[in-house]
Amino acid sequence: MEYTQLGRTGVKVSRLVLGTMNFGPQTDEADAHSLMDAALDAGVNFFDTANIYGLTEHKGLTEEIVGSWFAKGGGRRDKVVLATKVYGNMIDGEPVVGASWPNFDRLSAVNIRRAVEASLRRLGTDHIDVYQFHHVDRLTSFEEIWQAVDTLVQQGKILYAGSSNFPGYKIAQANETAKRGRLGLGLVSEQCLYNLFERRSELEVVPAAQEYGLGVIPWSPLHQGLLGGALRKEAEGVGARTRTGRSAAGLADPGVRAKVEAYENLVAKHGMEPGEVALAWLLTRPGVTGPIVGPRTHEQLDSALRALELTLSEELLAGLDEIFPGTGPAPEAYAW
Repeated sequence: MEYTQLGRTGVKVSRLVLGTMNFGPQTDEADAHSLMDAALDAGVNFFDTANIYGLTEHKGLTEEIVGSWFAKGGGRRDKVVLATKVYGNMIDGEPVVGASWPNFDRLSAVNIRRAVEASLRRLGTDHIDVYQFHHVDRLTSFEEIWQAVDTLVQQGKILYAGSSNFPGYKIAQANETAKRGRLGLGLVSEQCLYNLFERRSELEVVPAAQEYGLGVIPWSPLHQGLLGGALRKEAEGVGARTRTGRSAAGLADPGVRAKVEAYENLVAKHGMEPGEVALAWLLTRPGVTGPIVGPRTHEQLDSALRALELTLSEELLAGLDEIFPGTGPAPEAYAW
């Protein structure tokens, strides 16, 4: 396993991040424990979750499953750099955001304090390594957010703060506010939608993260299955994800389908697997700490681990850029 620093921090994390969103709704507790054991045995030490995960059954279920795995002992908790998130509403039966009862979502000091305590209970731990803001809160100032975070750091309940789904200007605003208030490191990571199909983060988000020393953690690296051999799986009648959501909608679009076909043909020409190339490509991108992989099976985990061993040739990288050109960085992408 390869390790790298998480942004400008001193902590080392694996170049693959184990995502746990499927634990509970799609992967039962026993299988989730088996996958976490296998990931840890392979050297994956960075685990990502969120307080709302499990929401199709009950919010917090995924954190409970991770917590029951920690409770097995064997140094599991000490070996893991644990990241979770706050923002979504935690009242079951209510929308993720905007519930009928106030102060149970977003990033007010009231909700951050409540959410941390609840996550710690579910996870069965005394601290969270990276506490991430799951979304921008336009109703709460960063002064208030950092006040709450500083208190939690002083109490030893969290070590670092990270963001998710932040635009570049909010990364800058957050860290400049922390700097003015002399409130620790500010944000140390940004978790963003980033893959071959979706490269808009290269415009502002990734440059902002690099400028402020944040690790970049891409989510949905296979674009919900589109980059994981979707056409081949469609032809074979396998692959549940290709029949629903973003993947099914994409394959119904002739333009997207043509890109997927060109991608799969290019990868096959080089004797590689589509999903593994998509992950390996992200590992070549400037600023990327490691993509989040959310395996539901051991075969999927093994495939993700093989991506670490791939070397992408200049010819292959050029071919990928032809199919998925991206926008380029700002301001050159739209000025001069």
